[in-house]
Amino acid sequence: MKKRVVLYFLPVFLSYLFINPAWTQPVNTLTQKEKEEGWMLLFNGKDFTGWRQYNGTSMPPNWKIEDNAMKVFTAEGKKPGQGSGGDIIYAAKKFRDFELSIDWKADKMANSGIFYYVREEPGQQIYSSAPEVQILDNDNATDNKIASHLAGSLYDMLPADPKTVKPAGQWNNIVIRAKDGKVTHIQNGVKVVEYELWTPKWDEMVRNSKFKDFPGFQKGISREGYIGLQDHGYTVWFRNIKIREL
Repeated sequence: MKKRVVLYFLPVFLSYLFINPAWTQPVNTLTQKEKEEGWMLLFNGKDFTGWRQYNGTSMPPNWKIEDNAMKVFTAEGKKPGQGSGGDIIYAAKKFRDFELSIDWKADKMANSGIFYYVREEPGQQIYSSAPEVQILDNDNATDNKIASHLAGSLYDMLPADPKTVKPAGQWNNIVIRAKDGKVTHIQNGVKVVEYELWTPKWDEMVRNSKFKDFPGFQKGISREGYIGLQDHGYTVWFRNIKIREL
């Protein structure tokens, strides 16, 4: 009887592995296929090699490594939701055309973001001149009243549709693909946002957003730049941060 049970469940188990190859792959590693396709890791799972504070020289104190993931948390002396200027960038390389994949997990009520084409400008913030892909606990965050502020959205410009985010405490995956100005956000395997930079339509979206008076957006989005992660004063984890140039 035991042999029959094993033989029955073996094909089911193998099919699960085929459908979910990441289930067997250690975090913060690349498969041989990914290596052949040109993917590179931006996080080794052990330390912050390549990363530093935006407009800074080292890592902010409210970031640490926990369970093979980067963890940002509320800084000392701050309340949840009060960022401390602890936004970080992968400063080892700028990217132009790329495909970026990140796993993220939000604590209850958490809010954060992923930035690309980041440029450093003295006295400015990371969001002053770079597009932001929103990270949010959609169910409990205070900033969940506006559609374009929900997880996976192009923040304050285009809402994620459909809404594919998982609840707080569960891992999500976001893939940001930028090629010749055409950008897509793929959240948990589903395309949720699509737009094109440096076009009249883009300019219109900026004019209709909170960024319309930001000098960095008025100057224009850079055509290459750093990858960045936001400190919004909440606890968020990041892992499996990988990118390939297109």
